[in-house]
Amino acid sequence: MDDRVIHVASPKAKLHQEADQAIRKGLAGFPRALRAYELLVADPEARASWDMANYLTMHKLGYNDHGRVHAILTGAAAVAILRLLVEAGVKTDTEKSGSGELEDAYVVTLLGTMLHDIGNQVHRVHHEAFGVTLAAPILDRILAEVYEDPAQRVRLRALALHSIYSHDLEPEPLTVEAGVTAVADGTDITKGRGRKAFALGSIDIHSISALAVDEVMILRGREVPVEIRVKMNNAAGIFQVEETLTKKVIKSPIRDYVTVVATTHTDGDHDQRIIHRVRLHEREPRFVLEE
Repeated sequence: MDDRVIHVASPKAKLHQEADQAIRKGLAGFPRALRAYELLVADPEARASWDMANYLTMHKLGYNDHGRVHAILTGAAAVAILRLLVEAGVKTDTEKSGSGELEDAYVVTLLGTMLHDIGNQVHRVHHEAFGVTLAAPILDRILAEVYEDPAQRVRLRALALHSIYSHDLEPEPLTVEAGVTAVADGTDITKGRGRKAFALGSIDIHSISALAVDEVMILRGREVPVEIRVKMNNAAGIFQVEETLTKKVIKSPIRDYVTVVATTHTDGDHDQRIIHRVRLHEREPRFVLEE
């Protein structure tokens, strides 16, 4: 089984298709989770929410993609990260709280991750809180189609809403599922997202740094369950890695199970060779240079 989820700078339709296939493959043994995913991507309220969140963030604020493509890319990353954690023996909070089984943890993680940014349709400021309010009826509708027990639906909804509310680390996520959502959000940093913001006129360190990231891979780690490997074409990508991804890892409850490695290509001009390889050092928000 391939342990990698690869985000590449491809046309939007290809990104969407690849992520959809990765999610379906990852959920192949979990029919409830797959059903919840299919209901979500077909839900008109969810789709309109992604579209309006994307419109406000990209066209009004000049930010990177926060719509359907971001939702499905982070969803695919979340499924991959959760699988690696579970295979390493990490217990989910869905299971520990008595809210459900492992399959239900996939439901919580996927729904929370794919809906985490819909609050941006109101405003970027406090979008986490808006997201909780806007996601609740969507979650109620989907969970009602998958679970008969109303009490279980409430418990699973609570866990998903916690992921949405804490995905930007204020407040910090407290559950494994919320930690997966936060880290998965941080993995979507490739130039496929940055190019659109750059084209719309947002020329700053965020968009430039995003253009320097070619690929993000989620791998089974040697020393910890999850290794997130970032391939950059330019050392400017370090800003995106540290400010977006590494902060998510460090402040999440899965911090002890995840490491980040960033590398630049060894060919090309001198700027590409300023940094060859950096790795997240223990649990500190800094990198150390590796030969």
